[in-house]
Amino acid sequence: MDQAAIEKPELGYRYEFATDEMDAVVSCMDAHGFAIIKDVLPESIVAGMRQAVWDGTDPDRTLEQGQSRTRHAWIESGPGAWSLLEYEPFMAIHRHLIGTDELTVHRSAAIIRMPGSATVAWHTDWCGFHKGPPRNSGEVLNAGLWPSGKWFYITGSRPEHGGLCVIEDSHVEGWEGPQGFNLTTGRRSFYPEGGEDTAYTGFDIPGLVPLFTDPGDMIVFAHRTYHGAFPNKQDEVRLSCAIGFRDREHRIDTPWEIPPSGRKFLDDLPQHLRRYVDGYTSIDPGWKAAS
Repeated sequence: MDQAAIEKPELGYRYEFATDEMDAVVSCMDAHGFAIIKDVLPESIVAGMRQAVWDGTDPDRTLEQGQSRTRHAWIESGPGAWSLLEYEPFMAIHRHLIGTDELTVHRSAAIIRMPGSATVAWHTDWCGFHKGPPRNSGEVLNAGLWPSGKWFYITGSRPEHGGLCVIEDSHVEGWEGPQGFNLTTGRRSFYPEGGEDTAYTGFDIPGLVPLFTDPGDMIVFAHRTYHGAFPNKQDEVRLSCAIGFRDREHRIDTPWEIPPSGRKFLDDLPQHLRRYVDGYTSIDPGWKAAS
């Protein structure tokens, strides 16, 4: 399948997307599980995002060859990250995807992957398969039906640079894995028939679609879509970041307290942006339910 690319001329001067354009994004995501929106961010904002990813994820530049690091709740790292909330075209996309003007920041993250960093195993972010009480922070936050991936690969996405890949149509309810594979226990990944019940890291998979994007493009995919990332084989650091929203009416009662970085973020956020944090939960990645 060709990737759905929605062209956006002169986006820096336009404050709303045409409804038919955004409907095309939603239709592609509904049909195939993913879409790419071209040229969402101008280069001036992309440059700021690159700096914000470094500042929020590896401010002292300690990462070495072959390493990677993820900053959860990246929006809490400072104005460089939350400045995306000021960019109306970005917010217009989210209003259309979520279907409401009443948005709350749900999750955010930034990732640095150094040259030589390894494959990211196949997985789905969605934890709604688990029906009992939540056992970890993912099961608290990742059980909603809003789109999961809303990523900017701000150094570009391409296979040799550790780019993202998805499995077409893996978002469909009742999907049982690619042909020749079984879903793992818990359904968060898959493995070859007859193999070990552990997340797969290979790329010989029916339905695999490598994503090719420029730094200002936005990748969106459905909540169940299975995805992974190639190893970074280029001599260039790979940077990516995302901020996702949910409907403000969907309240989440978290079993953790908002950490100091989250409280500082809420205190420092300008008044006109605080409408986007009503119900903000932050995250404790290490939280586990008591045995």
